[in-house]
Amino acid sequence: MNPAEALKASLMAALDPADGPAATAAARSDFDLNPGADRPVRLLRPAAVLILVIAEGVGPRVLMTRRSDSLASHTGQIAFPGGRLDPGETVVEAALREAREEVALSGQGVEVLGLGDPYETGTGFLVTPVVGWTDRMPSVAPSPDEVAEVFDVPWHFLMDAANHRQDHYERDGEPRRYFWAMPYGERYIWGVTAGILRALHDRLVASGAEVLA
Repeated sequence: MNPAEALKASLMAALDPADGPAATAAARSDFDLNPGADRPVRLLRPAAVLILVIAEGVGPRVLMTRRSDSLASHTGQIAFPGGRLDPGETVVEAALREAREEVALSGQGVEVLGLGDPYETGTGFLVTPVVGWTDRMPSVAPSPDEVAEVFDVPWHFLMDAANHRQDHYERDGEPRRYFWAMPYGERYIWGVTAGILRALHDRLVASGAEVLA
């Protein structure tokens, strides 16, 4: 078994089944690094993101986007394709639809391996990561209204704990807030995106998988 096949097998063994019941509670959150922060009791809005692992080339890579500078929120931030669920959608359906709308990714050739830990955002979403796999670099094109750039990052970089750091910000009159960050060259991967990646790393380590395969 080559390294890519071993990684794919490890992911399938560690993730929740893609056809399992929808999550109703978060396993990880923006509050994990801020245990003293007030965590509101609220009804979380379901959302999903696609973590697409691309096996083509010398090593697996992960598809990512930079959000449009014209968006009203999270302007310019690094993110996975994704968004809130439409009525009646599963998380897999939502993640693939959003990827199609945001970066013109065709679902053909994408194999869904499973689901990661549901993640509660500070803005009140329950985000389920859908992990997909493709053997070839897909054809993509950013939707100008939502995405400024589509790029990929080496899996090895994202899953190397040496590249994970805890950064923070401070706002007037508010306590210091910590978050995961994974700076990659000129790109600053942080917040929910980095938190979801860290959760995936931890899940693989807990399962005994070789995360850097």
